[in-house]
Amino acid sequence: MTAVQHPASRPAATPRRVPFPVVDEVARHCLQEEEPETVHIEVHLPGQPDRQRLQEAFGEALRRHPRILMREAAGRWYRRRYEWELTDEPDVPVVSFPPTGPDALKHARVRALAQAPPLSASPPIRLEMVENPEVAGGSVLFLTINHTALDGPACLRVLATAAELYGGRDNAPAAPPVRTEGSEAPAVDMPSSWAPPAHVAAGTPERSPGNGMLIAELAVPRREKGVPYTVNDQLMVATALMIAHWNREHGKAPRPMRITMPVDDRPRGAEMPIGNGTRLVEVPFAAEELDASRMEELLRLTSERTRALKSVERPQLGRGAALLTAPVVPVAWRAAVTRGLRKAVGPWTSTTLLSNIGRVPYPLDFGDAGRAHAVWFSAPARVPRGLTVTTASTAGRLHLALRWSKSLLSAGDGSHLRDLFEHYLHATEPGRS
Repeated sequence: MTAVQHPASRPAATPRRVPFPVVDEVARHCLQEEEPETVHIEVHLPGQPDRQRLQEAFGEALRRHPRILMREAAGRWYRRRYEWELTDEPDVPVVSFPPTGPDALKHARVRALAQAPPLSASPPIRLEMVENPEVAGGSVLFLTINHTALDGPACLRVLATAAELYGGRDNAPAAPPVRTEGSEAPAVDMPSSWAPPAHVAAGTPERSPGNGMLIAELAVPRREKGVPYTVNDQLMVATALMIAHWNREHGKAPRPMRITMPVDDRPRGAEMPIGNGTRLVEVPFAAEELDASRMEELLRLTSERTRALKSVERPQLGRGAALLTAPVVPVAWRAAVTRGLRKAVGPWTSTTLLSNIGRVPYPLDFGDAGRAHAVWFSAPARVPRGLTVTTASTAGRLHLALRWSKSLLSAGDGSHLRDLFEHYLHATEPGRS
């Protein structure tokens, strides 16, 4: 008899439980039905995987990364913390194949933003394969993730395992890029973070709740060899200048900005920890620094700040969040306090979030269905930020997703913001400013 088999006369073993980490608990406290906290990933393939083999490969990938097989454990109101209950198998079918049609991709994107996998069923993720009407014989894999439990890089790791199992080809991650300068970060003067930062000015809000999204494929910005700044720094500058331009157009006076940037230090191999594993840092900009005519200086400042912030050891959400989630009182009381604080500190919330996945580290080679030629991610965009910018690069192209709260912006606003982003991203290239 194996360790996972039980004699018929005995009840099954109680599932193992894991307390919610700080990030998961804060997200759980602040859930809102009208704006689900989902992460969306879409992977474009030149061919179509065999359905049965895809289901089997993804199911086995889940078992090889067992930390993803979890559901929220039931508990009484006076419990001291939320807990994840780990399961041996999924509670519900995870892979589905929606009907094809000219609007199949549009409908899949709407579902990814509007319908979060429930926390009550293991795992809190779903995979849809949609035939791509834009590419003959092509398909798109949509991963929808409940962000209370998991983040995009962790679930991309699971998908890479599924690709390897499906195609029988190596999907080991490529070595991460490194900066060319010394390893020690310089001392950097940061603008004050006490003043409330600028927020994205309201455009033309839509009547329906939830998030809207626009995706685009752009050229990866060029850099001169040996410059201290990275593509991530160019993306950061383009994001800041995009919002500054947008706010000027909408009559907002210049204000300092703070842009939240996730930093992920996890290994990308099969041993990668699964869950919410990024830590958040805030990159500050003084209002007078956001001047496109001084691009080289702005890129240098941004490079110094991002490098310094990445080098600082700190809890994922800061020490305040760790204190707030200490299990000294019932979790229901902490939830009420957390929601109240979130509302109170809304004016001090950062301007936006820029999540740059960077070069997708896995080939995502599905054998007879081919290698991924485009991968998009998007992150939740609840007000007060109301806008998130997510980027990844695959096959030498930059894949941009703008996601916004419909209470703040419309699809037309998203198109204009994309044009501004593309304009300022090109302006970061040598000889453009």
